[in-house]
Amino acid sequence: MKLRLIKQLFSLRDLRNSILGVIVVGGGLGLSFLTIYARLDENPRLAGFSAIASLVFVLLLLVFVVPPLARNAGKEASQMNLPFEFTFGGAVMFGLILIVGFSAWNTRNNLLFLILSLLAAAVFVGFIAGSSILKKLDVRMRFPETIFAGEETSIIVNLQNRKRLLPGFSVVAEVRGTDRERSSVAEEIKAILPKKLAERLIRPPLLRRTLNYFAYVPRNSGVEETVQHIFENRGRFLIRDFELSTRFPFGFFRHRRRLPARETELIVFPKLAPIDNELEELLLESGRLTANKRGLGQDLLALRDYQPNDDLRRIDWKATARSRNLTVREFTAEDERRVVIFFDTHIRVDTGEMSLREKIEAEQSGDGAERPERFEHGVSLTASLLAYFSEQEAEFRLVIDEDVGEAGFGTRHLYECLKRLSSLEAKTLRDKEILTTWRMPESAEPGLEESHNFLITSLGYGVPSDWSDKLNFIRF
Repeated sequence: MKLRLIKQLFSLRDLRNSILGVIVVGGGLGLSFLTIYARLDENPRLAGFSAIASLVFVLLLLVFVVPPLARNAGKEASQMNLPFEFTFGGAVMFGLILIVGFSAWNTRNNLLFLILSLLAAAVFVGFIAGSSILKKLDVRMRFPETIFAGEETSIIVNLQNRKRLLPGFSVVAEVRGTDRERSSVAEEIKAILPKKLAERLIRPPLLRRTLNYFAYVPRNSGVEETVQHIFENRGRFLIRDFELSTRFPFGFFRHRRRLPARETELIVFPKLAPIDNELEELLLESGRLTANKRGLGQDLLALRDYQPNDDLRRIDWKATARSRNLTVREFTAEDERRVVIFFDTHIRVDTGEMSLREKIEAEQSGDGAERPERFEHGVSLTASLLAYFSEQEAEFRLVIDEDVGEAGFGTRHLYECLKRLSSLEAKTLRDKEILTTWRMPESAEPGLEESHNFLITSLGYGVPSDWSDKLNFIRF
């Protein structure tokens, strides 16, 4: 095990809290035994002192030990398949029941017993009614093939009620899943922790996305609604299951029910950034080349005598009248618009690197590791260029570092390129790490003479002289 990684995993704050927790718990137990001993020894002064000290330790427990345990217990409970959980209103209701119950038992007041009965009946009825709402409910969702970050996406949610007598009220439909197969810091965790503990930590956290709120679902029927969702960030979302929940009727409990789902992967494509005027002029220049060979272009190349199998639409009748021989026009071939886009994932950052503990906390919070804003702009710019050349019906290829993709045309090939960009992560460079020369993958070199080549990078690279006149630099 590497001591440096262990220090990153367990901070001084964690060590301080652990020692403080042990001292507080041990001190509280010791004072409790001291109080019992003082009472048995009939020493009231010692018993009073130890009782007061015990109360102080109880307060310390409530301040320093209970809140972290409660937060961790809440996180663990949210991952478990529990049929219900208490809400804040439910906790208040149970507190009232305890207070009224103690008062009724202490005073023997019939009115208090009546109030206690009403409170208990309300809780019981609310629990039974809420649990019955979620029975025999099925949920389905349909989503479009393409989802772009930052744009509204129409998702169709269908909630079916198979109960013959009871309708459904106030049902929230959620989908749960993960954004990766395993933790992004799995290898680092395996290097410093035992296997069983490491396997638990490298499991990615379950993320929730609310689909829709259904106020009323008729009995033996269903409701289908189209809702608009906005996915803020690019990436992927692996659907694991659905969760239906309700607080009906009084909000004392949040009943929930998990429904299995066919594992499906949602791909959120990068946001398409607008192309500025300077870049647009560069792109237009890439399409102004014509080839000095025969083709189907618009520019005239030559006139020649008619030959069998020539297209009659190419006959130049004026030239034919002058020469008294059938004459046809030949045109230059248009540029076939082959485009290669190189995307460099290296980016320089000025801030210090996150510790292993900070990476785990960021991942467990559900937000994932924060991506540099500058890198996200570069990914969006690359996606926009791909979309532009796809609309121009050009043949394009995306090369990401050493990953040389296939060349192709059309929308389907565009989506394949965007899918590669959707889960891309930056390779961060610190001040001491310097890359002076960009290296082109050898497998991408063939055919570059006949294509328009763009290098999208955030670094001020020097390029070998052989490629300086063949690459268009776009820096983000």
